[in-house]
Amino acid sequence: MERRRILQGAAVAAAGALLPASVRAAAATTGATDYPASHWVPASASNYTPSSRPSAYPVQYVIIHVTQETFSKTVSIFQNPAKQVSAHYVVRSGDGYVNQMVREKDVAWHAGNWDYNTRSIGIEHEGWVDQPAYFTDSLYEQSALLTANICDRHNIPKDRAHILGHVEVPGTDHTDPGPHWDWVRYIRLVNLLGAG
Repeated sequence: MERRRILQGAAVAAAGALLPASVRAAAATTGATDYPASHWVPASASNYTPSSRPSAYPVQYVIIHVTQETFSKTVSIFQNPAKQVSAHYVVRSGDGYVNQMVREKDVAWHAGNWDYNTRSIGIEHEGWVDQPAYFTDSLYEQSALLTANICDRHNIPKDRAHILGHVEVPGTDHTDPGPHWDWVRYIRLVNLLGAG
């Protein structure tokens, strides 16, 4: 079984090498991420608004969400064109693995408030607001690295006025990240792990 998978991988690589260089370069760019430690898994184009941020809208906030779903289910929801929802990133609970699903230049539909959508980066975290066991050390650390990187690149202050919970977005009916999210720990990690 292992040998078959290796041979199949080699066949795919050989076929890819036959593609013109321009096609290979375009494919590599398509898979590039804004945050180097993330993996590109695109949301459906029906679930976000193409844009040219920060020239179209300034990026001023990072909004923290909790999925109320598993990691894989959240990814499939964002890839379903009928769902009309997305976030820029999804962080897995157990190991802090990060998928980027919407480019930071584009407007993800995550905050439930168009003005905040246009001016923020949304990060979903696998888990449930009433189950703190999902908020693992790996999740906090990898998410804080991501948030610090976003703040450094967009010149966003690393404080609670600019790193918000979904519950804090005006007009929202959501409660995430919920009462078990450790904001003191999170903001401390963001500041510790950032370039500044």
